[in-house]
Amino acid sequence: QVQLVESGGGLVQAGGSLRLSCADSGRRFSRQVMGWFRQAPGKEREFVATCGWKGGSTYYADSVRGRFTISRDNAKNMVYLQMNNLKPEDTAVYYCAVGYDTVLYSTPTVTDFGSWGQGTQVTVSS
Repeated sequence: QVQLVESGGGLVQAGGSLRLSCADSGRRFSRQVMGWFRQAPGKEREFVATCGWKGGSTYYADSVRGRFTISRDNAKNMVYLQMNNLKPEDTAVYYCAVGYDTVLYSTPTVTDFGSWGQGTQVTVSS
């Protein structure tokens, strides 16, 4: 099982930006589908963004499209989530995830991913 570690979270004012990073120490990172999910207090974990192993195909939740960008650097075993124009409703714990295989879904769910990091807190103040 791969080991994932997220970083880059923090406190930011509305309209600000953050870049989250996810490091993978496992062997399957390069070709697997990658994703970002988030979970706010009292709510279920929800899809944010996902990309295929080449990084060219990406899908985003409606709530973040146009503001967030997912990317990956397979040579470094890293995946990123650039978050711009942050809103208070973006406040949540953000999780990096690795898909079970190379299949990319436009509307993925938690069940499509088998490995998860511990999460990094993102707090956006008004």
